[in-house]
Amino acid sequence: MEFRIAADELKKALYRAQGIVERKTTMPILANVLLTANKGSITVTAFDLDIGIVSEHPADVSKPGAVTLSAKYVFDIVQNLPDAEVTLKKLANNYVDISSGSAHFKIVGMAAEEYPKLPKEENAPLVQISGNVLLEMIKKTQFAISSDETRYILNGVFFEPQQSGKVRMVATDGHRLSLIEREMSGDFKLKSGVIIPRKGLMELKRLLDEAPDAECHLGFAENSALFKKPGLTMVMRLIDGQFPEYQRVIPKEGEKVVLVPKVRLLEGLKRIALLSADKSNAIRIGLEKGKLLITASNPDLGEARDALDVDYQGNDITIGFNARYLMDVLGVTETDEVSFELGDEHSPGVLHGPGDRSFTAVVMPMRV
Repeated sequence: MEFRIAADELKKALYRAQGIVERKTTMPILANVLLTANKGSITVTAFDLDIGIVSEHPADVSKPGAVTLSAKYVFDIVQNLPDAEVTLKKLANNYVDISSGSAHFKIVGMAAEEYPKLPKEENAPLVQISGNVLLEMIKKTQFAISSDETRYILNGVFFEPQQSGKVRMVATDGHRLSLIEREMSGDFKLKSGVIIPRKGLMELKRLLDEAPDAECHLGFAENSALFKKPGLTMVMRLIDGQFPEYQRVIPKEGEKVVLVPKVRLLEGLKRIALLSADKSNAIRIGLEKGKLLITASNPDLGEARDALDVDYQGNDITIGFNARYLMDVLGVTETDEVSFELGDEHSPGVLHGPGDRSFTAVVMPMRV
């Protein structure tokens, strides 16, 4: 195997692999990428047995072949090459010579035949989607994914096609929930929803961030998901299990509803959370005539208070919340105002755009 390729092109391929390859593994080859040179192009494959990416890149191939190399070390090398082009040549015993300008490296590789095969993808009916829409849906649900490995069903986002030609994505960690529904016409041929794992979702987000306007296709087959855009294919295993009945925890409409300027509420939460208890980020949200109050107290530091003018004429109420959970929602909200729905001190808070529940976040109350 021997080929010459633009250093930036190879760097792009190896960058995509960094989040997938397994550095601490009982299978050393999973820390490698598979380089395959064919006529006029090379493919770079990264696979951790759950998520795989195959990307194709133009190259001047003088001798076809394949080898696997350390994803991390070759990426570090390519980032620091002196020339705009780089030549890779496979030597005896799977060694690879990397040369660019005056720089030469001889790297230990492993046989391409030992690299695990990616799951077959031909059974997935692909649906053309908007990369921008999918990217928005990921950004507005990722923060609510559970990191508790013992509740593995919550370690991903629930992807659920709706009858109206829309798709709903839901994430919850038991303390908060985020739901977004957007137009995504096309038949995914799913009997029910599927759970996309956090790691796969984050890699998908990274690929969409590269070029959100590129033509994208998404499909599902048995227990795997398939994503394609020009020159790139990604396949990932889905989480096997039943997602909780999330509709139960979304109140129909809170007893007390106030419209709040998003930026003003976010700034107030950031200020007052400075004096909240360290781990719980506990603050109190209070409503009284014409005011929304944010307060916090910490026996070691003191107390903090901020007040926002709102249109509210109901009874006074105070509810405890985790400030971080509220800030996560406001950080991805695009409207200038948010509708904040509250019940009593034992009921969750609900945030969404004014008159629009297509993006809805639910935050459970806490004792303060």
